[in-house]
Amino acid sequence: MSRVQLALRVSDLEGSIAFYSELFGTGPAKLRPGYANFAISEPPLKLVLIEGEGDEPTRMDHLGVEVEDSGLVHEATKRLADAGLATLEENDTSCCYALQDKVWVHGPGGEPWEVYTVKNDADTLAKEGTSACCT
Repeated sequence: MSRVQLALRVSDLEGSIAFYSELFGTGPAKLRPGYANFAISEPPLKLVLIEGEGDEPTRMDHLGVEVEDSGLVHEATKRLADAGLATLEENDTSCCYALQDKVWVHGPGGEPWEVYTVKNDADTLAKEGTSACCT
């Protein structure tokens, strides 16, 4: 099953967790320092909350499409590149407390999109190396 991901940078992580738990009727699937994600089945959504700075308003961090396996990431990479879009592939990269394969593209307004699969849990929130995630 694929699902859309919305990653938000929030200044009040605990308040945001409480709000989105009520809104979607479910608690976080993963909760780590400065980070929470919700694997919502209806509507199919991966909601990611990343703790921001101070009192800054909530803002979009990035968008994504979570897919079932690395083969689907590679298919998306080819399809996007064949369409003439600039792609950035990241295989076996750690961010958002997960080991992932992914490809990044930017929409016409500069919004970052990733097509990714989670391969395993990881111990770090921050991006690893040159990853575009969690910047």
